[in-house]
Amino acid sequence: GVSASLGSLGLLRLLGVSWPWSLAAGLGVYLGTRTWKFLYIAARTAKRDLNGLYVLLRVKLSLWRYMRNGSNIPSIFAQTVKLHPNKPALIYEATGETWTFIQLDELSNAVAHWARSQGLVSGDVVALFMESWPLHVALWLGLAKIGVEAALINFNLRHDSLLHCIGVSGSRAIVFGAELADAVLEISSSITQSMVWFCTGDLSAERLSSLGAQRLDPSLASASRHPPSPCVPPKGMNDRLFYIYTSGTTGMPKAAIVVHSRYYRIAAFGYFAFRMRPDDIIYDCLPLYHSAGNIMGVGQCLIHGLTVVVKKKFSASRFWDDCIKYNCTVVQYIGEICRYLLSQPVRPSEKHHKVRLAVGNGLRPSVWEAFTERFEVAQIGEFYGATECNCSIANMDGKVGACGFNSRILPNVYPIQLVRVDEDSMELIRDSRGLCVPCRPGEPGLLVGRINQQDPLRRFDGYANQDATRKKIAYNVFKKNDSVYLSGVEGKAGMAAIADVTGCFDCSDFLQKVQRALPPYARPVFLRISPRVDTTGTFKIQKTRLQREGYDPRLTTDHIYLLNTRAARYEAVDEELYGAVMEGRMSL
Repeated sequence: GVSASLGSLGLLRLLGVSWPWSLAAGLGVYLGTRTWKFLYIAARTAKRDLNGLYVLLRVKLSLWRYMRNGSNIPSIFAQTVKLHPNKPALIYEATGETWTFIQLDELSNAVAHWARSQGLVSGDVVALFMESWPLHVALWLGLAKIGVEAALINFNLRHDSLLHCIGVSGSRAIVFGAELADAVLEISSSITQSMVWFCTGDLSAERLSSLGAQRLDPSLASASRHPPSPCVPPKGMNDRLFYIYTSGTTGMPKAAIVVHSRYYRIAAFGYFAFRMRPDDIIYDCLPLYHSAGNIMGVGQCLIHGLTVVVKKKFSASRFWDDCIKYNCTVVQYIGEICRYLLSQPVRPSEKHHKVRLAVGNGLRPSVWEAFTERFEVAQIGEFYGATECNCSIANMDGKVGACGFNSRILPNVYPIQLVRVDEDSMELIRDSRGLCVPCRPGEPGLLVGRINQQDPLRRFDGYANQDATRKKIAYNVFKKNDSVYLSGVEGKAGMAAIADVTGCFDCSDFLQKVQRALPPYARPVFLRISPRVDTTGTFKIQKTRLQREGYDPRLTTDHIYLLNTRAARYEAVDEELYGAVMEGRMSL
């Protein structure tokens, strides 16, 4: 627009037109080109953006109504129970056991009465450490009915990571599954003696005694099924519901605070954005200690009355058979699940299902179309958003490869933006005014969301640790004195670069140590052993070069190793192994 305007101005002056008329014509050209560009963008995106606005307003109005009425997640669930008392709420795939809404409600009432009998009061925290099954939901829901907050701990954690998660939550008691007794025994001597332990599941009296734990199941069986008296003061939508932990691939896991309004908004956005239906049946094979499985999945049950099939552990070979058995219409995925399904041999069941929608995040563009075509799934509901973030986005129009959108015609309705960062330090790049620099179309950057603690869609509640909370907030980003949430670079562990000046690095010893200290997803897939680690002039590690070279052995003289999980060892990467990885013949 500026170029066309100046060009018109110069041409008119050359032809002898007066300055006033030339300036007026130049301004008209500028406004005209700007208007036409806006109209073009509006025409291409209006349907998508208006649909997004409708979803946003629907969720916001519902939240406003619940906040005005003093509601919370347990009270919203109580309304759902009244509508569907005898409808299946949760189905446990491992046993085929079905829990109706009234049964789930009554068991969660028993949990509330049991917790009160143990002296737990509103504001206390109880750690839940168990594999995924319906009792997990009944436990945190029952605790929430009396204002007690659950800390949902990843059942893959061991040793220091497990101790850290229990400690940072400030838990007064721990409920663990019998299947994790060995992991509990490893840390029991390091836990304060005031901690009370409860076990659910089959565990011998001798093992219970060695752990100093009490049986939970008999206590729940004998507890009252009637609704507990409400906690005082009552908890509202902006009060704490439970804690969900970050993955911990770049450090110790952080306990993200999930308030009642956050639980509702995540579940409601998924329901309305991807056009779920009251009669849908969701296949949830994701862990219940995380927001994808517990909020995006189970949340549809508690809030919208959908039936959810809880799978103890993802199985690529059983996936479609399970969907057929339980008449599932919606499935959940995360990360590489869709790729794992595509790597399975073709079987008749993969097209005899009723699944029309797959909801999740991390679906690569190269896998997207192959997945929908082979398995005949009509809709992909891809979204982006960490548990604690205020800048979640969703792909509402099915654009292949997109995880969401940011409106160009209504940018202030949901104030999020990609901003430029320094690739080496990941620090925000600022202009002469001290404000952040927005990314141009197609330019990578960091997603940020403006914080407004009065708006349940834009608030940032942070973590149990205040230092961790402060590190995720930046100031003077969109304008002076504002504050935003900074989305991270946390994700699957990739390569560890190790300086070995002695030349005596032992891969086997290293693997044994990381197996004891880290869950599988946090263990380095690749190792790069160097005689030294190059640094910049300010002594920062030159990560950009390492990232660019990756694990291609032709680009470096350093020794590179790949973790072969089946053989439980690191193997040297040569050109043959590198080719196998690149061609998909070697799984990571």
